[in-house]
Amino acid sequence: MLKTVKPKVTLVGAGPGDPDLLTLKAVKALALANVVLYDALANEQILAYAPKKAIKIFVGKKIGNHAYSQDQINQLIVDNALTYGNVVRLKGGDPFIFGRGSEEIEYVESFGIETVVIPGISSVVAVPASQGISITKRGVSESFWAITGTTSDRKLSSDVALAAQSSATVVILMGMHKLPQIIELFQKENKGKLPVAIIQNGTTSEEKVGVGTVNSILDIVKEQKLSSPAIIVLGEVVRKSNKLKGFYEEFLSKEIIR
Repeated sequence: MLKTVKPKVTLVGAGPGDPDLLTLKAVKALALANVVLYDALANEQILAYAPKKAIKIFVGKKIGNHAYSQDQINQLIVDNALTYGNVVRLKGGDPFIFGRGSEEIEYVESFGIETVVIPGISSVVAVPASQGISITKRGVSESFWAITGTTSDRKLSSDVALAAQSSATVVILMGMHKLPQIIELFQKENKGKLPVAIIQNGTTSEEKVGVGTVNSILDIVKEQKLSSPAIIVLGEVVRKSNKLKGFYEEFLSKEIIR
């Protein structure tokens, strides 16, 4: 007698990069997986929590290199759930923050398949925190914007121009290829001296950090060869970081001498 497969899809946030920042609930879900479909931003060490016999399929997207289109990924999730039962869809950060997780869940549920969502620690908050940057701070910043630098039509989000007008901390993901445009918008608002931090591969052993101001950050990116994946943080809270304080004190003293 054939064993009946009970399809189920668990959407799991893999966190910002450090495998130790995976939640316990995510570890438990991976341990029960028959199939794991994972993204480019999900640290591959995390796959060790899945059974050795589990099928592991890379479905990541990097600029200019898409293993699968989003439609193909949606179909793969469904096909594997119907064939093998328990599928874990592993996505970097939190799957509902610029991760298209809701689209995947909606597609899966349209087939009547059971779904579970396990949130992940978002890089929006965790990556700045790893550098001592508190994206909200009493007396400095009462709120923050989390913006995708590149929209689905490959353009810079119009929200960046609005964010540049506010006093809030601005955290931009997937924005490195649009950095000159972002900087121009902040310069238009006379924010040339606003502190900026760029954190590449945040919370991982390959982490690189560049800090400066709106006026100097493009040169710093060139000097330090910073590139994607990176998070851009703009705001006075960057200056308040204990880890970055020394740089800003030195930078400001040079400005005064000039």
